Amino acid sequence: MSGIRQQIGSGAWLTAERARVYSLILLVLTVVISALWLFGSDGVIDRNGKPIGTDFSSFYAAGSLAREGRAIEVYDTPIHYAREQQLFGERTPYYAWFYPPIFLLIAAPLSALPYWLALAVWQGASGLFYGMTTAAILRRARLPDAIRNTGLLAAIAFPAVLINLGHGQNGFLTAGLFASALLALPKRPILAGILLASMAYKPQFALVIPLALLAARQWQAFASAAAAVIGLIALTSAIFGIDIWSAFMATGDLSRKLLLEQGEVGFAKLQSTFAVARMWSAGIMLAYLLQGLATAVVIISAAWAWRTTTDTSVRAAILLIAALLASPHVLDYDLMLLGPAIAFMVIAGTTSGFHRYEITLLAAAWAVPLLARPVAEASGIPLGWATLIALYIAALQRVTTARQHVKAADAPLAST
Repeated sequence: MSGIRQQIGSGAWLTAERARVYSLILLVLTVVISALWLFGSDGVIDRNGKPIGTDFSSFYAAGSLAREGRAIEVYDTPIHYAREQQLFGERTPYYAWFYPPIFLLIAAPLSALPYWLALAVWQGASGLFYGMTTAAILRRARLPDAIRNTGLLAAIAFPAVLINLGHGQNGFLTAGLFASALLALPKRPILAGILLASMAYKPQFALVIPLALLAARQWQAFASAAAAVIGLIALTSAIFGIDIWSAFMATGDLSRKLLLEQGEVGFAKLQSTFAVARMWSAGIMLAYLLQGLATAVVIISAAWAWRTTTDTSVRAAILLIAALLASPHVLDYDLMLLGPAIAFMVIAGTTSGFHRYEITLLAAAWAVPLLARPVAEASGIPLGWATLIALYIAALQRVTTARQHVKAADAPLAST
């Protein structure tokens, strides 16, 4: 028993060969499942009567309305649903659109293509961006090529990839933009700010980023991000009309009630403190209170960490995980952000050594997107949420440990 505990604690059980085998198994399963699903479909409608890429049907319908000069009607639920039914049949379920108008800058051009081609271009291009960004992260580590290639294979086979593909969602783009910004930040802060601003279609992830930048005195990145967001708003208003912002703001109450309070997508699919509280039968006000406390703790701790450490890999991992924990609205495909977070943690570990249980925790974080929803549905255990917290604590521990080492090194000087 002690031998097993030692293996788990040291992470010795996860050899490079095992990592390759596990990744290859998941990758093959992803390809096989995707192929079977496509071959079993009737055109762009799957065997369950839903459009292939499910959520992407919402993007496509919204984009088609915007191309016709009816962008403001995207936020009129009956009209948006009618367009989905027109495109995919009257029996298709409704896939809501609650994104800011900025996302129409992507959805509208894609809707000019046939649906199957638009979905392939969307997932292919954003998936390639995610893969290239992950490869750039791994190049920063001084690792043998074989191990670096294993890391890239693990990133491609990451279970959240299959979830994002199944939903036709924007997880690839979000992870790629966020990670690219963090890579660029040390030497190209203005570019980093622009990349962060490009994530404005996911405003729930902006709760932590501004304060972290300010805490680290990243003035150029903060200013360029703010300017780029203003520019995107201006561009969107010029193309689709300024009234579209009023229409978007009017949907805020509906999205809050449907997605959060009523849990229309299922509390097991959401990976936040709010969702866990609701899944455990807490009242709405108590759930908001708990989420508010969690958000405050995460924002403060992330800002402290960015102020305290200069380790760019640790900073990056902390901010990626903090963005997930701070938001009440995090779905399982949003766990794509764990991909680059794990990569940054691996760099930190290879640079200064892995802490006890850290390798095993990183392996658990890699696997958790596959297990989070079914485990929560079957048992009420919020495996995804718990893993996020554990990984965040591990990342913060790196900051406190490094600080303690600095104090210990300075102690003899102080006593002389």
